[in-house]
Amino acid sequence: MPAYEVSAEAIAARLSAVGLTTRVEERDDCTAIEAEVPEPLSAESWREVLEAVAEADRFGLLATSSNDRTLWAVVGKAVPATGDVGGPGHQR
Repeated sequence: MPAYEVSAEAIAARLSAVGLTTRVEERDDCTAIEAEVPEPLSAESWREVLEAVAEADRFGLLATSSNDRTLWAVVGKAVPATGDVGGPGHQR
């Protein structure tokens, strides 16, 4: 199994361990992980969630006016160039 798949599966497993239902989708250039975030989520669970997605190349949270929250993370299939590194300090 390629390293990006191992990484994506590990992130999904950690999110599942917190109680989130995850979806993993293979795309041309990355593996995407999504999870609906229930209301409320404890501070300890949020810490676990953030530690898990910090392992991804990019991540974010989509929130709607109807209080739906979808957490997303992507793990790229190719190693990014030096000037194209993402992560918690460089969101797009």
